Amino acid sequence: MEKAYEYPMDELTGLPGRDAFEAQLTAWIEKKRRTPVLLSMVVADIDLFGAINETHGRDGGDRVLCALASALQSHLPAPATVFRFGGDAFAALLPEVEKEQAFLQMEAFRAAFCAAREITIGKKTESLVVTVSMGLSTFPDDGAKASDVIHKANEALYRAKVSGRNKICLAREEKMVTKTSHYMQGQLMGLRRLAEREKIGEALLLREALNDLLRKHNA
Repeated sequence: MEKAYEYPMDELTGLPGRDAFEAQLTAWIEKKRRTPVLLSMVVADIDLFGAINETHGRDGGDRVLCALASALQSHLPAPATVFRFGGDAFAALLPEVEKEQAFLQMEAFRAAFCAAREITIGKKTESLVVTVSMGLSTFPDDGAKASDVIHKANEALYRAKVSGRNKICLAREEKMVTKTSHYMQGQLMGLRRLAEREKIGEALLLREALNDLLRKHNA
């Protein structure tokens, strides 16, 4: 993703901050508004971070923040960009990644990250179990403006927190059901060609087709 703006990096994690995040998201939407190209964004927040700080001190909390920042960067190679969103929250922009793909990618990250890990605090090494909650939204599905897309992701993050933590929620209150293998190979190849030609995600095309079918039969 093009870095059109220069902002100070977060001193602790070395990541660009929220100002840079909002500038890049806004620039992307303005550039793609006439011919919308999917962009997914994720907000990730460490669960019970206050308790980590209380138990392991500020240094322990900082180590956890750095561990999450490093893991996100490793899991999301370019052109995805990771940002320090504020406090113990991080954000990521995933250009040209549809909602279903982003959900599966971040769910895989959550499952891999939320395991016991060793954190060195001073001269002491401790094993901590750190979990994260995440909210996911997609342009243009969940909003035509940067503020709308951010708001939807934050709402989804809130639902993830209040419904038990250590999970990822979508901008809309719907259960993500992945595509099954009950398609003919020719159908899937045709879907891929159509998605590439129209520059639209496969999952989005399938959702549009299903919505048209339901409207046709008043279902």
